Amino acid sequence: MCQVLVNGASGFIGGAVVTRLVADGCNVAGAVRRPTGSSWAVHSPSLGNDADWRPLLAGKTVVVHTAARAHVLYDRAADPLAEFRRVNVAGTLRLAEQAAAMGVRRFLFVSSIGVNGSQTALGKPFSETNQPKPHNAYALSKWEAEQGLLSLADETGLEVVIIRPPLVYGCNAPGNFGALMRAVQRGWPLPLGAVHNQRSLVALDNLVDFIVTCITHPQAANQTFLVSDGQDLSTTELVRGMARAAGVPARLLPVPVWALQAGATLLGKGDAARRLCGNLQVDISKAKQLLGWVPPISIDEGLRRVVAGPWIAASLRSSQ
Repeated sequence: MCQVLVNGASGFIGGAVVTRLVADGCNVAGAVRRPTGSSWAVHSPSLGNDADWRPLLAGKTVVVHTAARAHVLYDRAADPLAEFRRVNVAGTLRLAEQAAAMGVRRFLFVSSIGVNGSQTALGKPFSETNQPKPHNAYALSKWEAEQGLLSLADETGLEVVIIRPPLVYGCNAPGNFGALMRAVQRGWPLPLGAVHNQRSLVALDNLVDFIVTCITHPQAANQTFLVSDGQDLSTTELVRGMARAAGVPARLLPVPVWALQAGATLLGKGDAARRLCGNLQVDISKAKQLLGWVPPISIDEGLRRVVAGPWIAASLRSSQ
């Protein structure tokens, strides 16, 4: 049986990984910053280049590293890139170096599709063979961490698995997805009825299933993977799918993309509009062919599970 340490177990992805591993009967410890009453929870040091992870790593065979300094809406750091590097690069490598020294066999690193870039040409999805083009400080720090991990694998024999997901959605999803889901649930008219782009997403359950596959699959060692639901859809189709799952009408206004982007730019929301209107597709052929993995649930089922979660009702109550 694998002895797994999940770092970032209080987060959106890490918490779901722990839940799945516990359900599967694995021996798992979830590293969290704040104490909880869960039997699997262990106190985590801060990510940095001086953390001592050895007590948490004793006896572990696998580390799943989901913790990171992620997108910061109002970044107050004097040097944001330096802060991303301190946590996401130095902190990650510190953990991995100690893991290798403690005899951990495999280290799974949840990176980001942002390492590949911010958008694709229609019908030309990202793959693992593309030249990385990190588009912001966060993505650059993830790319630098990847490079450090692969060098460490060469030096120590630690098996490294790098996973680059696109937008991850599920119950309590942070960021723009949750905001869009709430808007649809409330029946707000949305100016997204004429967006004919193509985007890849990944349901939290699909990502967790892929991570669990990579924990034990022998062919995953020292590989980089892109992962998604395997179904691309436009922003218009996404909103319609959300509405179907929620059992409400899709109130979509067919605003031309150019007008949508111009208005968003005037409001200081140009980046958000580009994400909503642009293409970002990923090719998961490598995961399918090398690991025999296929996403266990469809986008429709993933959206249904989002709506079935308790956060929708709680969010609606808090806004009234």
